[in-house]
Amino acid sequence: MVSRRTLLGAVPALALAASGSTATAAPRRPLPPWFDEVKLGIFIHWNAAAIPAFAPVHLLRDLASTSDPNLPLRQQQQIWRTLPYAEMYQNTMAVPGSETARYHAERYGDTPYDGFVGQFRDRMIPAWDPRPWAELFHQAGAGYVVLTTKTEDGFLLWPSAHVNPHKRGWQSNRDVVGELANAVRARGMRFGTYYSEGMDWTFGGLPITDNTKLLEALPQGEQYARYTDAHWRELVARYRPSVLWNDYGYLPNPDAEALFETYYKEVPDGIVNDRFDMGLPSDFITLEYAETNGPADRKWEACRGIGTSFGYNRMESDASYLSETELVRMFVDIVAHGGNLLINVGPTGSGQIPPEQRQRLLALGKWLRTNGDAIYRTRPWERAKGITTMGRQIRYTASKNAVNAIVFDTPGPVVEIDMRPAAHARVTMAGTRDRLRWEPTAHGARVHLPRDSAPQPAYALQIWH
Repeated sequence: MVSRRTLLGAVPALALAASGSTATAAPRRPLPPWFDEVKLGIFIHWNAAAIPAFAPVHLLRDLASTSDPNLPLRQQQQIWRTLPYAEMYQNTMAVPGSETARYHAERYGDTPYDGFVGQFRDRMIPAWDPRPWAELFHQAGAGYVVLTTKTEDGFLLWPSAHVNPHKRGWQSNRDVVGELANAVRARGMRFGTYYSEGMDWTFGGLPITDNTKLLEALPQGEQYARYTDAHWRELVARYRPSVLWNDYGYLPNPDAEALFETYYKEVPDGIVNDRFDMGLPSDFITLEYAETNGPADRKWEACRGIGTSFGYNRMESDASYLSETELVRMFVDIVAHGGNLLINVGPTGSGQIPPEQRQRLLALGKWLRTNGDAIYRTRPWERAKGITTMGRQIRYTASKNAVNAIVFDTPGPVVEIDMRPAAHARVTMAGTRDRLRWEPTAHGARVHLPRDSAPQPAYALQIWH
């Protein structure tokens, strides 16, 4: 189990081995039902790096070779020079020979990252409006929203009483966390808080150029432990988040168990992810750009950007973003295997969600308005996958009174699925109540679809018991 941020798949395993960290313990209580029911969450990465908004773009197939934690030093260094995560601009701009360093020198000269933070704090945040974000996420069909309250650069998106000991003014004067929480909840969604516990560059460590340098950059010491514990408790007390989403691990702290006890007391149906480490209990497993590789015996969540970066990257295009069809089918695949999807948006420095990202979220929401009965409040069926006689992929989910066969195709006049309904079963298409004609076949069942079915990335047949 990887419990650090998946830096192209290579770094986390080394970090865990060197730190002696153990896997998180099994949960001590049943999973609150809401989390398994909603299926879709929105992740938001917003920090000062969204002003330069630059990182090299690598298509995922180009990154497959980086999954080995024992990569030679030269390859490790190449990964850190070309890291595609734009939200980590502060580190990559400091890596000698990186594309980001060249870009920064050409565009901004010797301007330090602190200059972006000043613009972000004093100009961008004051003009931001949380309502369009919340409305978009609602239209996308999401059930929860997770905001990065502090990323690796250490800047806080709320006016904390516990200020950074190394950087003056390293927090928002406006309560971004609280205002977004209110806007999200007003639209019926839950709100969660991401916090980068195990990585904070205001406490040193830059530049990270290889796996060893990564380990050296992990903050240590009692001062940092007290600082972050105070932030966690402040987030819980002020915002009562439904999700505590930690990253990069948790410092050895005798009060760790007490933090969890306080949280569960304040938010009885709240949940914590598995990136606290140290054998601490977790409510769900967090995967990154891993899609359907979740465990069968635990609730899990797949998080990823719509493209190859979490933070906004001006270099991305349609070629590096998931298409609308790919997003819908990936989401269905995750749900059929028992997971949730936490799909990330990266707003611009001024807080605008790029049109290409909006378009894809709205397309997902449109698909869910028709097919949501085959997704929300479902559970995995006896098998996740199937195939039609024409070679089209099927994903199965189970509702209370129906099995849902979600076909990765646009509806045609007839489809033959590889499961046979009971003799008197009723078959409908999600979004309608009209009974469809069907007959058994050697393969399973042939279903006759409505002739006026609109094209879509996938369609759901509901086989009622």
